Amino acid sequence: MTAKTFPPLKNDLILRAARGEPVERVPVWVMRQAGRYLPEFQEIRKKHEFFEVCKTPELACEVTLQPIRRFDLDAAIIFSDILVVPEAMGLEVQMLPGKGPSFPQPLDTPDDMKRLKPDTDVYVTLKYVFDAITLTRTKLEGKCPLLGFSGAPWTLMAYMIEGGGSTTYSKSKKWLYNHASQSHELLMWVTKVVIKYLIGQVEAGAQMLQIFDSHAGILGPDLFSIFGIPYLKMISQGVKEGLKEKGINQVPMTIFAKDAHFALKDLSKIGYDVLGLDWTISPKRAREETHCCITLQGNLDPCALYADEAQLTQLVERMVKEFGTRGYIANLGHGIYPDTPLSGMQSFVELVHKHTEELCKQTVQEKNDVKCGDH
Repeated sequence: MTAKTFPPLKNDLILRAARGEPVERVPVWVMRQAGRYLPEFQEIRKKHEFFEVCKTPELACEVTLQPIRRFDLDAAIIFSDILVVPEAMGLEVQMLPGKGPSFPQPLDTPDDMKRLKPDTDVYVTLKYVFDAITLTRTKLEGKCPLLGFSGAPWTLMAYMIEGGGSTTYSKSKKWLYNHASQSHELLMWVTKVVIKYLIGQVEAGAQMLQIFDSHAGILGPDLFSIFGIPYLKMISQGVKEGLKEKGINQVPMTIFAKDAHFALKDLSKIGYDVLGLDWTISPKRAREETHCCITLQGNLDPCALYADEAQLTQLVERMVKEFGTRGYIANLGHGIYPDTPLSGMQSFVELVHKHTEELCKQTVQEKNDVKCGDH
């Protein structure tokens, strides 16, 4: 890929927050912000199948921009799906109405790994994602940064074996106990593809990256330390090394490992700039566990967006107070739900901005007062 020229960035709040730099207000965005809760997205889905939207750059660009037009968000995230990686590696994936993602032929035994293509050329098999990123970055006109993303190796492996969602993930965890060496081999294959994929996203125009380890919590401390953390670390290192080799500027990277309360300390030490938190983790504990060495992101309960204005105001103010305004990115603790009222989303974004702008001004004033008192 050749170097691309994009419109100048007008709002770099989230990039500064990711680096732990001072901000005028806390940046806010929402996981799955381009999606089913938006009526304009629903209109597109009436005419186009889910993966058709993902694989058509113009459509993916359009739905990525939809929430940016409605709300004063500080980041856009490219519309795609984490399961495009297993598909690029040779597994068919379908999005079934009322059921979600489904693999008609999942990996039942390690012998089925022969069907995979670990050496897939992401610049061919996932070109549609890169094209969507480039188009969207241009059409954003610098309004806010564009985020790229990928699923984490364990989460992708779990889908590839389970054939879809699960409550226990017993089939994929069985591999970890019965086929440890093949599990490591599969995780390494996925990791290498993900690294190339993320580097390609930055080349295409992504200004920040997030890794979704949605099934991290199902592993527990011991299994996650063996089959989760090492591969997440490889990704952070591999992307940084790959970008450096290509002479491309580094971008902030976020790790979101849902329900992995037990691994906060470890997750904060494997090379990521931002640690995403689900809503079951208290901000105070997260700060204590990570010793303020990493920017935190999250973590309002997605259901809080159903609350009335007074309740939501209290929840947002408390969340921001506990996290603080430095080294913090406001978000939900998981993706926004399909039946979330637009008013809830609107209020959430406005409340974060309003409240944190006041707090940031107070912080600056207090520092100035201290300086003045010294003379």
